Amino acid sequence: MNRNRANNKHVRISQTFQRWLFVVVTIAFLFTTAFLWFFQTRLSQQNAIELLSLNISDVRQDIIDASDENLLERAALVAEEINNNAAPDSAFLLDMIVKYNLAEANIIDSDGIITATTYKPFLNYDMASGTQSAEFMVLLQGQTEYAQSYQPTSYDPQILRKYGGVVLEGGGFVQVGYDSGRFQRDIDSLVVGLTRNRHVGEAGSIIIADEDFKIVSDRHDNESRGLRITGLTFDPETIAENEPFTAEVYSESCYCMYVHTEGYYIIAVLPQKEAVLSRNVSVGITTAMELIVFAALFLLIYILIKKLIVDNIHRINHSLSEITDGNLDVTVDVRSNEEFSSLSDDINSTVDTLKRYIADAAARIDAELEFARAIQHSSLPSVFPPYPGRKEFELFASMRTAKEVGGDFYDFYLIDDKTLAFLIADVSGKGIPAAMFMMQSKTLLKSCAESGMSVEEVFTQANEKLCEGNDAGMFVTAWMGILDIDTGLVTFANAGHNPPLIRRSDGSCEYLKTRPGFVLAGMESIRYRKNELQLMPGDMLYLYTDGVTEATDAANQLYGEYRLFDLLNKHGELQPQPLCENIITDVDKFTGEAPQFDDITMLCLKYSGPQKGDSNERTDD
Repeated sequence: MNRNRANNKHVRISQTFQRWLFVVVTIAFLFTTAFLWFFQTRLSQQNAIELLSLNISDVRQDIIDASDENLLERAALVAEEINNNAAPDSAFLLDMIVKYNLAEANIIDSDGIITATTYKPFLNYDMASGTQSAEFMVLLQGQTEYAQSYQPTSYDPQILRKYGGVVLEGGGFVQVGYDSGRFQRDIDSLVVGLTRNRHVGEAGSIIIADEDFKIVSDRHDNESRGLRITGLTFDPETIAENEPFTAEVYSESCYCMYVHTEGYYIIAVLPQKEAVLSRNVSVGITTAMELIVFAALFLLIYILIKKLIVDNIHRINHSLSEITDGNLDVTVDVRSNEEFSSLSDDINSTVDTLKRYIADAAARIDAELEFARAIQHSSLPSVFPPYPGRKEFELFASMRTAKEVGGDFYDFYLIDDKTLAFLIADVSGKGIPAAMFMMQSKTLLKSCAESGMSVEEVFTQANEKLCEGNDAGMFVTAWMGILDIDTGLVTFANAGHNPPLIRRSDGSCEYLKTRPGFVLAGMESIRYRKNELQLMPGDMLYLYTDGVTEATDAANQLYGEYRLFDLLNKHGELQPQPLCENIITDVDKFTGEAPQFDDITMLCLKYSGPQKGDSNERTDD
């Protein structure tokens, strides 16, 4: 009876394995077919783009050649007239541009100076002095003719013009120019012939339109009609030249591409069905071959893999999956044969040993982290008020780390009897690496500040030192201020840190938003900018890290700058310590049961102004 149950179980495993193997093979087949379809589609699109680009390039060069030939022919006629005239002047050139339907003409002597022109400002102009005009200096170096591309003129970018030049018999050369409207009338007949017998692929074509989008040449005899008659519309402002796009052309979906040259829009069109024909053939043949291969693969795997082995492997893998997810209380119990029984015992023994090691390591790490936490907190000022004898200001700061140790820090110290430095900073990352980088940063900043440097020099010098050997790529955001206790003037610098809040004695509150500098240790040779803030007696400055504003509740909503602003605006009459405690309480109330993901650090400074008799009674302890 037990044997029958085992046989029935084997049948069910076989069917399950067969079904799942079929699913896997089917998914693999569909995936490879989809990948092939995608690859062949991209390949056919790329081939279509290259075909469009090649045809556009050919037609564009034909138009440029025709335009150059036509312009140089007119320049030669003007040159012949000049050679036959004893003293050609500007009036003579005006007759020439009328006679030969030109827009401009200039005579240049052998020194490259314009001696006669139809445009008065050009008279006595040195051709070599301009980037555009200097191209024609080749006519004084042995070249007999030269045609320039159709482009905006240097003296008025709104005017598009094409220039050509021909050498004169007595030395120098003549330069003539005309705009698109004039030369298009001359070469439109040639342009029409360029596309009549030109095919893009088998069924594609070239359409040429002028700058008003009127068709100049089209295989469908739509010359002089608007481009919309083809169904093709595009905006040159949004679609760049040589950028492929799709459009309905003569009621057929096509790949399209255009260029603008010599005053013409050259548009290449290729039907999509022609572009994807090779893809369809290739995918069809390959898919038929894959069907045969995957069917044979399915049969081979089914024969080779034993049903019982598959089932037991699944059972072991399920137990291992729970173990890797952190559940070390799972016991592997697969004992259908000697091999699996031995494997189960080995896994269970390994897990037991691992549990002991983890417990021992966790105890050591907890002790070491607690020691590191104590060291880190002892490095920060923690006695408040810090200067009981000083009545000019009140100061409070606190830090609550997200882990045992953190990357946030604050600091403050008297540089001299009249100067207080204070700062807040946030190191990238968390845990031990951030804490070590925090200690290094704090020490460097204090050392630079106590050496008498200005606040921007402190950041600049500290940045250089922190960048040295920073292979881990860590960085620090920081806000540092130096307060002149007698005047209330704060000079400060911001290295990518959150803007502080300032509450004035009149009750107004605002974020002190200035353009921040780059983070410390982010890049060498950064120079930081000094800013100034004038504090009046009763003003309060609140510094914080992003652990305050980016604290999240269970719904993943941020505490945010607005809540912080409203709280400070509402309770700004409090002294620094109760204000900071009030903010921490409000953040905790907002986050509720949600875990703390970032360090929460803040520093609050209230300026009371110089006190009478301070110069004789100041005490820094």
